[in-house]
Amino acid sequence: MNYGNQTPTSATDDYNSLVFVIGQVLAQLQTVTLVRVMAVSNDGGVSPVGTVDVQPLVNQMTGNRQPVAHGTIFNVPYFRLQGGGSAVILDPKVGDIGMCAFASRDISAVKTAKGPANPGSFRQFDWADGLYFGGLLNGVPTQYVRFHAGGIDIKAPTITLDGDVHITGETTADGDVTAEGISLHDHVHGGVQSGTSDTGPPV
Repeated sequence: MNYGNQTPTSATDDYNSLVFVIGQVLAQLQTVTLVRVMAVSNDGGVSPVGTVDVQPLVNQMTGNRQPVAHGTIFNVPYFRLQGGGSAVILDPKVGDIGMCAFASRDISAVKTAKGPANPGSFRQFDWADGLYFGGLLNGVPTQYVRFHAGGIDIKAPTITLDGDVHITGETTADGDVTAEGISLHDHVHGGVQSGTSDTGPPV
């Protein structure tokens, strides 16, 4: 038996036939959907923004309501918070859930040129032209920067500083911070003795 998307009223008159045709065309246009990351080109290192392979999580359905899982969409650029040479490097991980938005035109030539380019084809709102934005429906993080009314919390197994970091406000640290190989937790200043200075008061 063959199944389709028509209903008993789909072909009863010209209006219903037109509505059915329009609905079928609109169903081919992709907008936004939830996806799972299947592979990542980057591993968290200092490098240009990479790509992910993703699988849409909302199954396709046959005419008789049987689910059909999506295949993998390859080479999808992902979002990084970056301005010029400054960035927050937080590459996606396999298993992450995020959002994939689909461009209105073919972006393949722009992905290659990283600048203005003609569309690579006449496709529109296609699965192949996805852009990944991560961080939806995921679990509890184990390391993080947390902003809240009481201040900012930073939790990580290790914190590495390269260059100058300026922190204002009252600071507390349950862990340790190492700068140029010097531990802020274990470091002891030497050569300073208690007593009265004979150089006069501070100026």
